[in-house]
Amino acid sequence: MTTTTERPTAAHGVTLTSGAAQKVTTLLEQEGRDDLRLRIAVQPGGCSGLIYQLYFDERTMDDDLVVDFEGVEVVVDKMSNPYLTGAVIDFSDTIEKQGFTIDNPNAGGSCACGDSFA
Repeated sequence: MTTTTERPTAAHGVTLTSGAAQKVTTLLEQEGRDDLRLRIAVQPGGCSGLIYQLYFDERTMDDDLVVDFEGVEVVVDKMSNPYLTGAVIDFSDTIEKQGFTIDNPNAGGSCACGDSFA
């Protein structure tokens, strides 16, 4: 008898709102893909020192942290997790703005573009 052992998935502290999960699902359906995950990462750059990266990814690494929100897997790498714990990803579709937003309690400051934080 053979058994398969799946690697336990560690969770991260990022939250994806219901509206954002619905938008991600719609985008994936439009692309005809069901093998992609939403990855959020933090990298050096931008005018405030750190910049968010939010993109679809078909791969996962051994040290990735994964949480499922309404069928959407949100992936955070181990190095980015401390910068993102408590962050909320939302989607706005109003006359004033459209797109994904990240409300991050760990950001001490940000620049006017909204893509960079410290």
